[in-house]
Amino acid sequence: MDAETLTVSEVCALTGATRKALRGYEELGLLTPRRAANGYRMYDAHQVRLVREIRQLNELGIPLSHMRPFVDCLNSGSAHADACPATLSEYRRAIERIDDMLTVLSAKREALVASLSTASRRLLEKMRDVDAANPRLVLPARLPEPEDDGAADHLPGQRLPSLALPSTDGTDIDLAALGRGRTLIYVFPMTGAPDQDMPDGWDAIPGARGCSAHNCDMRNHYADLVQAGVRRVFGLSSQPIDYQRLLAETLRLPYPLLTDEDLRLARDPGLPTFTAAGLTLYRRQALLVKDGIIEHVFYPIFPPDRHAETVLRWLARNP
Repeated sequence: MDAETLTVSEVCALTGATRKALRGYEELGLLTPRRAANGYRMYDAHQVRLVREIRQLNELGIPLSHMRPFVDCLNSGSAHADACPATLSEYRRAIERIDDMLTVLSAKREALVASLSTASRRLLEKMRDVDAANPRLVLPARLPEPEDDGAADHLPGQRLPSLALPSTDGTDIDLAALGRGRTLIYVFPMTGAPDQDMPDGWDAIPGARGCSAHNCDMRNHYADLVQAGVRRVFGLSSQPIDYQRLLAETLRLPYPLLTDEDLRLARDPGLPTFTAAGLTLYRRQALLVKDGIIEHVFYPIFPPDRHAETVLRWLARNP
């Protein structure tokens, strides 16, 4: 296409800029398109390059009000928008602004983490008597300890699939879109209900008993996990979402529980399962996911009521 006759629509399509942005560049004197006989704005190849450079620099943090040195540098015939001394000063100023923002944000994060810790302690104090009256939180002596059967050895390094799981907060969580940073997903077989007996021989199955205690342990150390750098925490089992929601409310969990009723994660990426009383359930395990990839797997987990301490020790060794 002839660069001498590019219209506003064509420039927008080529550069990704909006019509509003082009008007703004023009109002600030950064861009001076020619006018056709019919009054329409027309842009040549140099104008298109200016638009691209302005957008890229603006995305990096250079305000439009500080863009003049870069535009003047290109207009002077320079091969690069930042090849002039004045542009280096603008880079430095932009870096200083970002450093200032990081300092402020870091201070706010520390204050929020401190507030989270204080609020968490208050919640745990309120739950102390409730937990003491919950018989499911008392684990029998001499529970059989699960052995590492190697069923999770293949998981580290795998990327989580694009799978939207129902969450107790009313949303669907796409496991492939957890975002940057570390996410902890701890997986438990099933918890009991007042009107539902556990499968026969449940306590004799290594790693089966202790799901309520496991959830409470993670709840009790939630603030510690956040302080250690975990961005998000989820519990996960194959129980129906309504049951998961009741469990989260009863135990006062400060993070959502996820439901995988169809055991789709048993197929991809292949989470270990076991069978009890005709039910196929997930084995107790925990995935530490970083940037969408399984970074570390805790498996097997024992005892379930002290698993958070194991995670925190690992995080301390791998900050």
